[in-house]
Parts: sequence; C-alpha cells; structure tokens
Amino acid sequence: MCERVTAVEIGKKRFRKMFPHLADELEGGESKVAVTSVRSEGDAGEKARPARLDSYDPDVIDFIRRCDTEEEAKEIIQYLEKKSEISQEYAKKLLKQLKEKGVRSFGPKKEDDYYLKHAGTES
Repeated sequence: MCERVTAVEIGKKRFRKMFPHLADELEGGESKVAVTSVRSEGDAGEKARPARLDSYDPDVIDFIRRCDTEEEAKEIIQYLEKKSEISQEYAKKLLKQLKEKGVRSFGPKKEDDYYLKHAGTES
C-alpha cells in the first residue's frame, strides 16, 4: 500500500533555524552546484565510472587493514577460516603474525570510503 504524504507548513524563521545553509541558497537565488554534463541514458553513469576496482574482491588482508585492534583482526581471521574462505594453515600464519607483529604489520589502516577514494587512482 502507498503511504499518504501530507504537507507540513513551518514558518520562515523556523525553517532558517533548522536549515540555515539551505535557506541561504533558496533566498540567494543562485545555485552553488554547476551542472557540467547531461546524461540521457540511464546507465551512462555506470559506463563513465572507472573500471579499476570493478571485479576486485577484498581478501583477508583488506579486512584486517580495516581493524583498529588485534582482537578485531583475530575475529576476522577466525570468521573467514570458519566460513572456509581461508585455510586453517593460512589462518595460523596470520594469527602468528598478528600476535608477534601487531595489526599494523598487515599494512596501514584502510579508512572509510577507501575504495571510493582510490577507484580511479593508481596506488
């Protein structure tokens, strides 16, 4: 079933207090976002995005590099071993490295949006 949307009226002052930047844009009459292209095909955006990470499948090291603590990394390793995505032997090697050298021995931390930020760059 469709939900019915009802209009809600709020005063100009309250709107400004709730959404100051939006109010400035609406009252200013200028757009701060320039439109530089128009796509007439629905899938044109997908065709235009970089293909560098299209078929990339993160591995256990990628997941470990997102961890903040050794405990988090240990959970990742154990989970992937339990799901048979890594072998018991490989899991033992990873756990040994984790214990002896720490979580950052697998590489620097991958921050949120890492793949979005690096999709079109070589690194």
